[in-house]
Amino acid sequence: MHSHPLFGGLLAGILAIIPAWKIVSKAGYNGAWSLLIFVPLVNLIMMYVFAFSQWPMERGRTS
Repeated sequence: MHSHPLFGGLLAGILAIIPAWKIVSKAGYNGAWSLLIFVPLVNLIMMYVFAFSQWPMERGRTS
């Protein structure tokens, strides 16, 4: 019995969005930013933005 490819894609998307949402939220951003992982090229740009920018939760720390 074969499953429909759309089901596999949907499952993969759900499995990808859950940890991305948690990571982005813990960084202090709105979790909805994690939806950008589904946009080609934008997902790579946003990875660099999140990696090298100061996160909102880090602002105000003195160390």
